[in-house]
Amino acid sequence: MRGGRPWDAWLLGGAVGVAGLLTLHSAVPNGVGRLGSLLETFLPWLGVAVPLLACLAVLKRSVAGLLACLVPVAVWLWMFGGLWFSSPPESYDLTVVQHNVADDNADPARTARALRATRAGLVAVQELTPARRPVFEDVLGTSHPHRAVHGTVGLWSAWPLADVRPVDIRPEGFPESWRRALRATVAAPGGEVAVYVVHLPSVRLGPTGFASAARDESAALLGARIADDPAGRLLVVGDLNGTVQDRGLGPLTSRLDAPASGFAFSWPAAVPVARIDQVLGRGVEVTEVSALDATGSDHRPVLGRVLLR
Repeated sequence: MRGGRPWDAWLLGGAVGVAGLLTLHSAVPNGVGRLGSLLETFLPWLGVAVPLLACLAVLKRSVAGLLACLVPVAVWLWMFGGLWFSSPPESYDLTVVQHNVADDNADPARTARALRATRAGLVAVQELTPARRPVFEDVLGTSHPHRAVHGTVGLWSAWPLADVRPVDIRPEGFPESWRRALRATVAAPGGEVAVYVVHLPSVRLGPTGFASAARDESAALLGARIADDPAGRLLVVGDLNGTVQDRGLGPLTSRLDAPASGFAFSWPAAVPVARIDQVLGRGVEVTEVSALDATGSDHRPVLGRVLLR
């Protein structure tokens, strides 16, 4: 056979399939292996299939196949184009840097200096071990004299902190020594802001699928706390071990607004493919989030710019 006709159906099916997964990702069941959450973790990367299909259409001289590629392109732009192309407002009221500093970090002083160099008013960290805590206190203490630490999470602030308290988001069966969330009220120049610093349980990908039950339970507990918090301005900053598209985090992320621009892939540090480090808000606008250079951790820091309403 001549031309691209034998390939038209295959290319059309591939293009429609990609567009369908993008638009109907929530219809992918999560009951077995949490496949839906796995898909949603890497959802933007489905767009990579489009240029592959387009190249194949060109090679096979399939005009229909090439035109079909416009469908997933349009869907991808509708879903993610704002993160890529939108220009955030130039004005903002405060900046916050979020970083899982890694409990096996070989050079915590370098990491702390990198965080200080961002000049962010707030610095939130996870996996802060007792042995490495003094290093961060020494490096950040002069620029951020106010701090709150609970378990392995910490917040350093350029402005006074009040009402500092632990937040219990332990999944069932986890020991009392598992302490990964705190809340503090920051006296920022534009007004008080409640800030949660959190580290949700890790997820694993194995033979049985995407193991995220503990993380999802912890997210639901945190979501309930957020719902009951009377603060008019609120930030949740932390390593959520999931993307904002992941339905497993829905009980939390549905109560918060995600950044309007910036992909800011933060993990893994060497070749980032997902943003699992988040800066989310309620009653404030996180106008932009960006990923910073690697610091020696297996995560990259992310910097969020926040506009107080």
